[in-house]
Amino acid sequence: MQKAIRKQDALDYHSKGRPGKIEVVTTKETETQRDLSLAYSPGVAEPCLEIAEHPEDVYKYTAKGNLVAVISNGTAVLGLGNIGPAAGKPVMEGKGVLFKIFADIDVFDIELDTTDVDEFVRTVKILEPTFGGVNLEDIKAPECFAIEERLKKELNIPVMHDDQHGTAIISGAALLNALELVGKKIGEVKFVVNGAGASAISCTKLYVSLGANPENIVMCDSKGVIRADRTDLDAQKRQFATTRDLQTLEEAMVSSDVFIGLSKGNVLSQDMVRSMANDAIVFAMANPTPEISWDEACAARPDLIMATGRSDYPNQVNNVLGFPFIFRGALDVRATEINEAMKLAATHALAELAKKPVPDLVNMAYNEKNLTFSRNYIIPKPVDPRLITTVAPAVARAAMESGVARQPIQNWEEYEQTLAKRLGLDNQLTRVITSKAKKDPKKVVFADAENLTVLKAVQQVRDEGIAHPILLGNRERILAIAAENRLDLADVPVIDLLSAEADAHVSHFGHQFFEKRKRRGVNRQEADQLMRRRSYFGAMMVETGEADAVISGLTRNYPDTIRPALQIIGREDGVKKVSGMYILLTKKGPLFFSDTTVNFNPTAEDLVEITELTAEGVEQFNIRPRIALVTYSNFGTASGEDAEKMRRATELLQQKHPDWVVEGEMQAHLAFNTELVRESYPFSKLAEEGANVLIFPNLSAANIAYNLLKEAGELEYIGPILLGLKKPVHVLQLGSTVREIVNMVAIAVVEAQRK
Repeated sequence: MQKAIRKQDALDYHSKGRPGKIEVVTTKETETQRDLSLAYSPGVAEPCLEIAEHPEDVYKYTAKGNLVAVISNGTAVLGLGNIGPAAGKPVMEGKGVLFKIFADIDVFDIELDTTDVDEFVRTVKILEPTFGGVNLEDIKAPECFAIEERLKKELNIPVMHDDQHGTAIISGAALLNALELVGKKIGEVKFVVNGAGASAISCTKLYVSLGANPENIVMCDSKGVIRADRTDLDAQKRQFATTRDLQTLEEAMVSSDVFIGLSKGNVLSQDMVRSMANDAIVFAMANPTPEISWDEACAARPDLIMATGRSDYPNQVNNVLGFPFIFRGALDVRATEINEAMKLAATHALAELAKKPVPDLVNMAYNEKNLTFSRNYIIPKPVDPRLITTVAPAVARAAMESGVARQPIQNWEEYEQTLAKRLGLDNQLTRVITSKAKKDPKKVVFADAENLTVLKAVQQVRDEGIAHPILLGNRERILAIAAENRLDLADVPVIDLLSAEADAHVSHFGHQFFEKRKRRGVNRQEADQLMRRRSYFGAMMVETGEADAVISGLTRNYPDTIRPALQIIGREDGVKKVSGMYILLTKKGPLFFSDTTVNFNPTAEDLVEITELTAEGVEQFNIRPRIALVTYSNFGTASGEDAEKMRRATELLQQKHPDWVVEGEMQAHLAFNTELVRESYPFSKLAEEGANVLIFPNLSAANIAYNLLKEAGELEYIGPILLGLKKPVHVLQLGSTVREIVNMVAIAVVEAQRK
């Protein structure tokens, strides 16, 4: 289990660079004076006049249709309580981030300094012209009920209080599937709901809408069972008051079928779980500590179906499965509200998705061979790329059928294609790689541990459970850097190759290296000397099984630094040329570039092998390679050494792999411009879908291309990933950030899992 996030790490994350987590970016050209004249005065007058004459054109000429307000007064922030609007702003920005990365919805977060319901409602109401929808967030009960109810009546755009309905929708889907697995009917089972806040009330209401019998529901608050004879109940609690002779949670649990926990940690005992009916269902959703831990609950009942709000156990009830896609569907049909039919549609869509075959991408993220509908998989995973194309259309359809859609969808197939293209795979790729690494972390040697950036990355991969780090370097220097920068590395092993205690280890590895290289000009003394070098020692640790991967030192001289790996670990069987691949994470998805770091001027035959290694590397991420061999010529339009080499390499690849999508030679822009390809070169295998793998004629071209793109395009990247070695060894380039190093470690761990 990963360690808790450190206070300083969280503060540094939010304060580094541009403070906060969000910014406004332009969506139109702004480079010239004409652009600015169109964006503002005088050109802006024209859309203003059009909207004045036709109010619905505001969706045509402005961002309103994709803009949601996340609005809070900070009175019920996460588990922090009433901390005020300013203190709650980081949470609201975070909600905006989730809207964007999961559903491509833009957000303005708005924090209101008021606890007065009338003032809150009035303020949001007069903001209506700005937004396409309103997400209410972190507002305490009972005010949240009144605010949402009034806004739904007074606004003509969709409004949802996610704290209420998000958990209800997700847990409702999980509940339907759990009941199906145990063969029980929702109208017959007995519920115990522990908690009586906004989320608990809304969850219970939704379960009733799904068919639960109110007479079979017992709700508890901090004072015990909510009974009809209690005099301290507000209207929200009173609707679920029971007439049964029960006083405590312990009494209510006896013979119950379903426990819904939306209260606080560790209030449910194993004995209470044992007292439930056969095939009990327990949703312990208090965060961060559930009402009962997964391990304790499952130990108490082997027939249990368990769910929590935690990501480190199966069946996570996570609101991110719902709100981005619910608003996506509502916005896309210009719904006037988010009604009960739309919430139920989202619930059923999520429940059905969990029963469908799971994409390899999701299996990979959770280190599973084949997730299938079962007691430990009753709800989809947050990284499932099908969520946007499943939940959003269901919500949109329900809006249309219930009469609240102002712009009905005409072509559903086209709509789903549009949804799929909104987000590139890059939004999932790094999360998938990291998640897979965490499932089976490996021992990773860091050969350049006397570096602050490296040590920060080491702490992160250790804390997150991505890898078990081992440090090579001067122990005193490493500990001094850690202490000076308040890094916690106390339990990370350090091997100081210049210390007396390392002599035996160095000598042992020296002997082994000598035996490997004694007929390659290396004597025993030289072998021992080389083992004092961290790159050689680290490679030998991997070769002997003392470690699983090496992250070598920060360097400008990449080819020289891989020599120890080649001499000690060696190439994979059948591989003649190792190569380097970069992953550039773009809006349209990841792009894979090769060879960017190793081979200066490969032959056509070399390029075939480089392409094969790259394709194999891409397939590790469950992505089908679409390969373009790029140069200055398009299918014979120009002659020259590079053009002819790329043409020959393409021919060889197409002969060896007739089922591959591989094309060339071609100019780089053509690899992505499918419209131009269809018009001019309809025979091309890239005519329907553009390339995601680019193979370059030489090191110079590849290196220039990826560096230009990552810097000028401000793209995140992963690499260089060394391809073709028997075991994972990766060399960091000078200037690598903590994030880049962490990504490389995750890649190395995933490789080690496979080899």
